[in-house]
Amino acid sequence: MTVMAGFSIRRLVGLLAFGGALAVAGTGLVNAQESQRDPFEGFNRAMFSTNEVLDKYAARPVAQAYDAAVPLPVKASVGNFFGNVGEVWVGANNAMQGKVGDAGTGVARLLINSTVGIFGLFDVASEMGLERYNEDFGQTLAVWGVNDGPYLFFPVIGPRTTRDTAGWAVDTWVDPVSFVSPGSVRVGTSVLRFVDIRAGLLPADKIVEEASLDKYAYIRDAYLQRRRNLIHDGRPPREDY
Repeated sequence: MTVMAGFSIRRLVGLLAFGGALAVAGTGLVNAQESQRDPFEGFNRAMFSTNEVLDKYAARPVAQAYDAAVPLPVKASVGNFFGNVGEVWVGANNAMQGKVGDAGTGVARLLINSTVGIFGLFDVASEMGLERYNEDFGQTLAVWGVNDGPYLFFPVIGPRTTRDTAGWAVDTWVDPVSFVSPGSVRVGTSVLRFVDIRAGLLPADKIVEEASLDKYAYIRDAYLQRRRNLIHDGRPPREDY
């Protein structure tokens, strides 16, 4: 009986040791993966902290004031207008990715919303069953085979990969708002769009705060997962580990 008890204890100790080794190995694998995709984590966390301060004392209060003061139909029209302005570039990216049908849908959306929808203030095209697509040059680069590269975080601009940073630069360069004249109107339009986008993210603030022990890592992982989903149009392949 004593021999059996000793054997059981040794077996239990062995299983615990094996489980501990697996846990350590798994942690090492996760850390290695995070180090590979986020090699500049120290710099990124510093930029993230800077962004948190800017958001707390500037962007969020302005967005909250905008959200409280502006009626919902007006906010919807502002979002629709900027969405309509971007339809040309969205359609171009669809075409560059070989999705000609989606590009045609984008052109149809632009024509309908710019006319019947009164310069894009009303999203009549969606009510007609024409889907709005979310495409940018970063996704196009991914479809062309460009690797995502290291993860980066920029104050105000937010999270990006190296590839998406290059894509964002091109998106900004061709943005119709950047061609608005005079400069004061251009700046005012850009600020309005930024505030409208930030106001749309207000409901997510509490969720992120409550769901994450490490807000930086939570936002990073959510961004990378969302980008992967967008690149594959909601059907990402299974990852191999």
